[in-house]
Amino acid sequence: MKETAPLYDRDFYEWTAHSAQLLRQGRFAEVDAANLAAEIEDMGKRDQREVRNRLKVLLAHLLKWAAQPGLRYAESGASSWLDAIREQRSQLESIFEQSPSLERHARESLDQVFCKAVEDAVYEMGLPRGRFPATCPFTFEQVSRKAFLPD
Repeated sequence: MKETAPLYDRDFYEWTAHSAQLLRQGRFAEVDAANLAAEIEDMGKRDQREVRNRLKVLLAHLLKWAAQPGLRYAESGASSWLDAIREQRSQLESIFEQSPSLERHARESLDQVFCKAVEDAVYEMGLPRGRFPATCPFTFEQVSRKAFLPD
C-alpha cells in the first residue's frame, strides 16, 4: 500500500496503538473518529456473533441429547455432548457477567439460533429434519440452567 494511504489502511495494529495513545493524551481532534466508531461497533457485533454461535452449539448438543437417548451413555456420545453443553453454558455465563445486555440479545435470538442448531444437528446426526421440533422446545432459562438436560 502507498505510504500516503491512511495509517488505518496501511497498518491496522499500529493504527490501534496510535489511536489509544491519542485518546489517553486527550488529543481527541487528532483521532480517526470515523474508523474508531466503526471498529467499536464491530466489536459489539463480534460479541453478538460469539453469543449466537455459543448458543447454537449449546442447542445443537441439547438436541443431540434429546434425539438420541441411546447414545447418551455410549463411549463417544454422552461425555462429548455433556462437555460441550457445560463449556458453552460456562462461556455464555462469563460473557453475560461481563456484558449483561448480551443476555437480552441471546434471549431475543433463541428461536432464530435454534433453527441453525437444528440444521447442524441434522447434518451431524444424519437424521431427517422431521425428527426435530419446528420451534425451540426449550426456554432460555432451561437452556441456561446448569442442571438442565432434555428428556
